[in-house]
This record gives sequence, structure tokens and C-alpha cells, in this order.
Amino acid sequence: MSSVDRRLQGVLLLLGVWIAALLIYPMVGSQVLSWRDLFTGETTTAVIFWKLRLPRALLGLLAGGSLAVSGLTLQTLFRNPLAEPYTLGVASGAALGAVLALLLGGSGVGTSFPTVGLSSLLGALAVAALLVALSSSRFGGDSSTLLLAGIAISLSCSALILFVQFLADFTQTFRMVRWMMGGLAVVGFREVLWVSHIAISGVAILFGYRRELDLLLAGDELASSRGLDLIRFRCVALGVTSIVIGGIVAVAGPIGFVGLIVPHILRRWLGHAHLYLIPACALGGGAFLTMCDLAARTILAPAELPVGILTALLGGPFFVWLLLRRRVVH
Repeated sequence: MSSVDRRLQGVLLLLGVWIAALLIYPMVGSQVLSWRDLFTGETTTAVIFWKLRLPRALLGLLAGGSLAVSGLTLQTLFRNPLAEPYTLGVASGAALGAVLALLLGGSGVGTSFPTVGLSSLLGALAVAALLVALSSSRFGGDSSTLLLAGIAISLSCSALILFVQFLADFTQTFRMVRWMMGGLAVVGFREVLWVSHIAISGVAILFGYRRELDLLLAGDELASSRGLDLIRFRCVALGVTSIVIGGIVAVAGPIGFVGLIVPHILRRWLGHAHLYLIPACALGGGAFLTMCDLAARTILAPAELPVGILTALLGGPFFVWLLLRRRVVH
């Protein structure tokens, strides 16, 4: 079997897993549903399925896939296996924007979703603009320096988030802390439809740049010799990933490490060609986050564990393993 056939079969297998996650997730939880009750029109089952479980499943598939593709893109841009939306500060900037919107929106539940969403997008774009300014001026696009700058920006945003929480009242602080844990709980399809335009468009644009991403893997000099404008391309790719991350964070909160774990696993399995890696990450990341959320919903049933806590518990040891592996290789 050729390598192309093997990678194509891998993507098709992930598509099967993605479909299985979509079919299984809505039926499992503190109350197990059956397809028979759903098709016969049983009222309680229909409400749970259409209002709660299916929107949550679709949001998990969209968010997980988008975060995984964003992490893959950032790792390629900076040629660093530790790069992902949170280590570069883009997700932290989005979280800071959303937290500020929650603070300025008052103590009640009247803070509108579009306001939080737009604030999150602006926060992500502000961090991306700062990274672009650093890359195009003083540092000349040096990937390692930009990664360190991103980590510093992330820490600064985290400190500002704590300061905002200090200024907030009890109700606002509770909402902020709960939102910062990350979660996929939504009612209806409003948030899903809003984020689907951003996620699908962003992944499609990045897939269109698959050749440029492949060139970056060979090094900046070879990519430049093939006609790639490195600074311009990094600006475009950072802008697209920032918009995608901002949209996801606005709806689901900061869910970490999906963009770190999934690309590494799939890269070791399918190789480095973005023609296969981008769709694989979109499918595998969605299935991964959806299954994590399913576990978070059932571990402490009827209570629900925020999925961001579970991904952090998985991502911490994975991050340490990557550091140890790099040390052994070097």
C-alpha cells in the first residue's frame, strides 16, 4: 500500500469516527435517549435532543476541529511543536476581550452574546496584530523569538484577566470564573450557527494555503526562494487563525491543549503533508473534543465537569512528554 493510500484511508477512518461521535454523543448522558423515542415524537426526548444535545455535539465538532487546525497552522508557522493558540497568547487575548465584555455588561444575564463574541474577536486580533508588528519590524519574523513573545503576551493577558476579576462584583466574578473553565453547554442553534461561519471559513482558507504551509516546513530560505513572501503569509495566517480562535473562545471559553494534542498525534500517524493533515485535524479534533465533553458530562453525572478542565488534565502531561521527548532528541 502506498503512503498516499494509507494517508487517505486514515482521513476516511477519521471521517467515520467523526460521524460516530455525532451519532453517539446526543444519545448518551445523565438521561440516555433512544432513536426510537426520537422518531416516534416523544416530547421530552425531542426537546433534549434538539435543544441541548445536538447543538452541543455540533459545537464540540466545530470547536475541536477549528482548534486542532489552528494549532497545526501555528506549529508550522513557528516551526515549534509547542506552539498552539494558548502558548502564543491569541486565545488569552480573546479571553481577555470576553471577560471585559462580561464586566462592562453588568451583573445580570443581559450581556448579549454578540457583544461577548465581538469583544473576543477584537482581543484575539489585537494579540495577532502585536505579533505581526513584532515579526515585521524588530525581530524580522524569527520564529523562536515570536514564540517567546507570544508566551509573554499570554502571561500578561492572564494577569489582566485576574485584575478584571478583582474589579468585578461577586456575580460577575462567578460568571467569569465559570466561563474561564471552558464548556460547550448551549441551548438552541444560535451560537452554533454564529461560530460555524467563522470555523468553516477559516479552516477552508487555511486548507487553501496548504502548499505554502508545506513550503514553510522546508525552511524560510527555501520557501523564499520559491516565491513565498514570509512576512505577508505569516500575517495572513495569523489573522485567519486569530479570527477562528476568537470565535471559538467567545462561545466555548478557553478550552486548552486541543490544538497541541491532536496535531501531534495525527502528524506521527499521517506524516507532514497539509493536504491530509488539515482535514484530519478538522475531523480528529472535533471527535476528540466531543468525546472529551461526553466523558465530562458522564463522569460526575448528574453534575457536569467543564470540558476545559478535562482537556487541561490531559494536556498537562502531554506537554511535559513533548518537552522530555525534545530533550532526548536533542
